[in-house]
Amino acid sequence: MAKFTLPSVLAYEKKLVPSNGSMYATKWEERTKNNVPLGIIEKSVKGTISNRLKKGDADDPAKLDKMIENANLQIVDSCTLPVGFDTLHMFFTLKVLGDLKTPSSCNNESFKKKYEALIESFKSNPGFGELGLRYAMNIANGRFLWRNRVGTDKVEIHVEEIKSKKKWIFNGFDFSIRSFDVVNDDVKELGKLIANVLANDDDFLNLQIDAYVKMGNAQEVYPSEELVLDKSNNKDKSKILFSSNGIAGMHSQKIGNALRTIDTWYPEYDEINCPIAIETYGSVTTLGKAYRSPSNKLDFYSLFDSAVMNSEFKSDDEANYVIAMIIRGGVFGDVGK
Repeated sequence: MAKFTLPSVLAYEKKLVPSNGSMYATKWEERTKNNVPLGIIEKSVKGTISNRLKKGDADDPAKLDKMIENANLQIVDSCTLPVGFDTLHMFFTLKVLGDLKTPSSCNNESFKKKYEALIESFKSNPGFGELGLRYAMNIANGRFLWRNRVGTDKVEIHVEEIKSKKKWIFNGFDFSIRSFDVVNDDVKELGKLIANVLANDDDFLNLQIDAYVKMGNAQEVYPSEELVLDKSNNKDKSKILFSSNGIAGMHSQKIGNALRTIDTWYPEYDEINCPIAIETYGSVTTLGKAYRSPSNKLDFYSLFDSAVMNSEFKSDDEANYVIAMIIRGGVFGDVGK
C-alpha cells in the first residue's frame, strides 16, 4: 500500500455565505410595510470605578475615595428603536453552494481522489439530511439574532427562496436553540432544500431572510461590535458598533457563526446541553475552552485525516461534524516539518 500523505496545499471555500445583516425599526402591526433604517448614536457617559483593585488600594479607604472622585468617563456607540417603534427588523441574504467534493486548492492528486470518494460515500450514508435540517432550524429559531432574541415578546422569521419565490414564516419561539429535536413540516422542507443543494455538484440556493423581533417601545438594539485593532484614531471611544452605509448591522461572520452552531456531537454536550459552533477544535472563546482536543482525537484534523485515509467514517456523528467543517471552509493543508 502506498504511503498516505497529506497535501501541503488544501483549502475549501465556505458553502454557507451570508451577507451582512441590516437593521431597521418598525411597529409590530405594520412590520412588513413601514421600516426606518437604524443608525448608530454616539453618547458620552459618566461611570464609576468598578474594576478590581490592587490589594494595597483596596485596603486603603483614602486611596479608594480618591479613585472614586475621578469619574470613569466614556464615549460609546449605542443603537435604540425610536420612540413609537417597538420592533426590530433585521434583513440579510444567504447563499448556499454545492460541489463539496472539489477543494478550491489541493496539490495532492491521490489525496483528492480519496477525498472525492469519501464525499460520494457520505451522500448515500448518512447523507446531507441532518445537516440541512440543522441549518434550517437555526434560521427558523432566529439564533442569528443573538442578544436581540433575549427578553422579547415575539420573534417571527420570514424566509423566501429567490428563484422559486417560495416563502415560509416561522415563529422563532416554536423551536429550541439548545437542541434540534422539535421540527415541523416547513423546517423539514427548507432543510431538504438546503441538503439537496449541498449534495449537488453545480447547484446553488439564494434565500432572503427577514427577522421581526418585538422588543418594546424605544428599547435598545444590539448590532455587532467592531474589533478595533488600531486605536490611535478612536482612543477616546470604548465601544464602536458596526454600520454599513449609515445603517446599523450585524457582521456576516457573526450570522455565519450562528448558522453553523449545530455541533451536538462533542463529548460534553449531554452535560452542557447546548450546541456549539462548528470549529476545528470545538473552540468557544466566551468560555475559554476547546471541546475537541487533539489529545482525544476528536478534533477536525484527526477525524478528517483518518476518514480520508481509511475511506470511511467511524460513525454518523463523526461524519456530520467533519462534513460540516468542509461546509464551513478553511485552509487545512499539512504544515510539514
